Amino acid sequence: MSAVETADPQAGAQQELPFAMVYGQAVMEMPLDLYIPPDALEVFLEAFEGPLDLLLYLIRKQNINILDIPVAEITRQYMGYVELMQSVRLELAAEYLVMAAMLAEIKSRMLLPRSETVEAEEDDPRAELIRRLQEYERFKAAAEGIDNLSRVGRDVVVPKLDAPEARARKLLPDVSLEELLMSMAEVLRRGDMFESHQVSREALSTRERMSDVLERLKGGGFVPFVELFTAEEGRLGVVVTFMAILELVKESLVELVQNEPFAAIHVRARAE
Repeated sequence: MSAVETADPQAGAQQELPFAMVYGQAVMEMPLDLYIPPDALEVFLEAFEGPLDLLLYLIRKQNINILDIPVAEITRQYMGYVELMQSVRLELAAEYLVMAAMLAEIKSRMLLPRSETVEAEEDDPRAELIRRLQEYERFKAAAEGIDNLSRVGRDVVVPKLDAPEARARKLLPDVSLEELLMSMAEVLRRGDMFESHQVSREALSTRERMSDVLERLKGGGFVPFVELFTAEEGRLGVVVTFMAILELVKESLVELVQNEPFAAIHVRARAE
């Protein structure tokens, strides 16, 4: 690949990349007395599929906005690559030279002075080049996405052959009547060991408990709140009784009275 100048954001100057590294030393120019045998091995670290691919590489490598291409700098780097290919006697495709002519034309059009009226009427000389670069970039990204897909099912088909159905002959066991009776007795013995007694809880109804509370308040006097609960019924009975009292208060059938804070609470049925 060519010796391309890259921008150093700290130094603010262009720094030329070395042509090669020999024993740790940078070689900036190709030696004039370098002898390359005709059958020498040639290794290319960067391969470009065309002039648009080369331009896109130069733009992306320097983080240049594709919509604001510095044509003069890109043209200089592009021509440096073309000259390098010519110096190593590589066959250049005609499209590389066509792109070089196009870049030279755009560069000259941008360098020529133009009036404000002409500049407003004419389009940006780089517009066509930007359009072609954007279109090429989209197709290149799509090609890379397709290339990353799995080869199986696309380029390679894995053969699959179902094995023939195997039919095994089952031999029936020879069991005597005595062995069958002994097995039955063992099953009955195990059943007796796992026999259990299930106890179900008594189902409590909130509506029935509301009737019980009204029955206890039938005399019209005050009844302490805690006397409406039965401790023997357990937690479930306490909850059902509490819900029944709340429903009665909600329906304005009973009233709760407390003389002072933290004093005992009394319940009384409301007069009809």
